[in-house]
Amino acid sequence: MLLAACSALSATGYAADPYAVRLLMDKRDEWQSIRQSDPSLTVDLNKAKLEDADLKDANLMNVSLIRAELSGANLNRAKLQQSNLAMAFIKKADLKDADLSGASLAKANLKNSFMKGASFRMANLQDVNLRWAVLEDADLSGANLSGSVLFEANLQNANLKGASFKGATFLALADLSGALVSNNTITPSGERATGSWASIHKARFFRETDMTSPVYPVQAEPAFLPRPSTKNHLHADKSAPPAKPKPQELLVEDVASWNEMRSNNPGMPVDLKAEKLEDVELKGVNLQRASMAGADFEDANLDDAIMEGGDFSAANFQKADMKGAKLNNAKLQKANFDRTFLKKANLSGADLTKANLYGAILTGANLRGANLTGASLFDADLEDADLSGAVLRDATMMDTNLNNAVITAETVLPSGKKATADWAVQRGAIFSKP
Repeated sequence: MLLAACSALSATGYAADPYAVRLLMDKRDEWQSIRQSDPSLTVDLNKAKLEDADLKDANLMNVSLIRAELSGANLNRAKLQQSNLAMAFIKKADLKDADLSGASLAKANLKNSFMKGASFRMANLQDVNLRWAVLEDADLSGANLSGSVLFEANLQNANLKGASFKGATFLALADLSGALVSNNTITPSGERATGSWASIHKARFFRETDMTSPVYPVQAEPAFLPRPSTKNHLHADKSAPPAKPKPQELLVEDVASWNEMRSNNPGMPVDLKAEKLEDVELKGVNLQRASMAGADFEDANLDDAIMEGGDFSAANFQKADMKGAKLNNAKLQKANFDRTFLKKANLSGADLTKANLYGAILTGANLRGANLTGASLFDADLEDADLSGAVLRDATMMDTNLNNAVITAETVLPSGKKATADWAVQRGAIFSKP
C-alpha cells in the first residue's frame, strides 16, 4: 500500500458507521430500541450502501444519510424526520406513507420513486430529481422544491400550500390534478400562485394569510453509535488492538510524511499500478505524475489531492471524496467516477475518454479542454462547471445537469458538432463567446 498508517484510518467525514449499518440490516429490534432510547442522536450512515434494503417502518429520524445509496430500497412508513439525505441516490425506491418532515434532500435523486402519501412537510428538496416520481396525496406543504426537476412527476391531490417551486423545471409536464395550491405557493417564475395559475394546472386554490419564506432546519453533525461492552457482540470492541498492517511497498508514516518525501525527491517515480486504497484517508496527498493505472480508491478521501499529470487510467474512484482535487492533464481513460464527489475539482486538459461519471457531483469543476469522448455523464451534476473547449463527442448526457455550466463555441457536442448558443440555453447553460 501507499501509506503505512492509512489502512487503519477511515474518511469519517463521509463514512457510515459499520456497526450502525449492521444493526439496521441484521438486528432491527436492537436498532429500534437504541433509537428510541436516544432519538436526538444523529447517527452517521453517510455513504451507506443500502441498495434494495428492506427498511420498512425503520426509525431513521435524525440519521445522516448524505450520499447514501438507497435505490430500490423499501422505505414504506419509514420515519425519516429531520434526516439528512443530501445527494443520496433513492431511485426506484418505495417510500409510501414515509415521514420526511423537516428532512434535507438537497440534490438527492428520487427518480421513479413511489412516495404516495409521504410527508415532506417543511423539507428541503432543493435541486432534487423527481422525474417520473409518484407523489400522489403527499404532503409537501412548506417544502423547498426550488430548482427541482419535475418531468412527468405525479403530484395528484398533493398538498402544495406554501411550497416553493422557484426555478423548478418541467412543472408544466407534471400532473397537479386536484393538488392543493395556495397564495403562499411559489411558482417557477418566483411569483405567488393565483387562482388562475392553479386552474391552468387543474389544481385547487386555497387562499390563506400571506407568509414569509420558511426557515428550514439545519441538520446536526452525525456521530457513531456507542458500542456495547460485551466482547461477543456484533461489532468488535473498539479497545481491541488494531490489526497489523500488511507488508507495504512504501513504508511511509502518513500523508504529511509522504508529501515531504515527494517534495524532497521531486524526480522520484511513483509506480503503484493496481494499488488497493479503498476507504483510505488521503486528503491533500501528492500523487503528481504518479503511475497508478487500475488503482482502487473506492470511498477514499482524496479532497484537495494533487494528482495532475498522473496516469490513473481504469482506476476506480467510486463514491470517493475528491473536492478540489487537482487532476489537470491527468490520464483518466475508462476511470470509474461512479457517484464521486468532484466539486470544484480541476480536470482541465484531462483525458476522460470512456470514463464513467454516472451520478458524479461536478459542480463548479474545471473541465476546460477536457476530453470526454464516449464518457458516461448520465445523471451527472455539472452545475456551474466550466466546459470551455471540452470534447463531449459520443458522450451519454441523459439527465445531466448543465445549469449555469459554461459552454463555448469550441465545446464539441455529443453529435460531434461545435456547441451553439441555442444548445446551451436549452439546457440552462451559459454560452460564452471568446
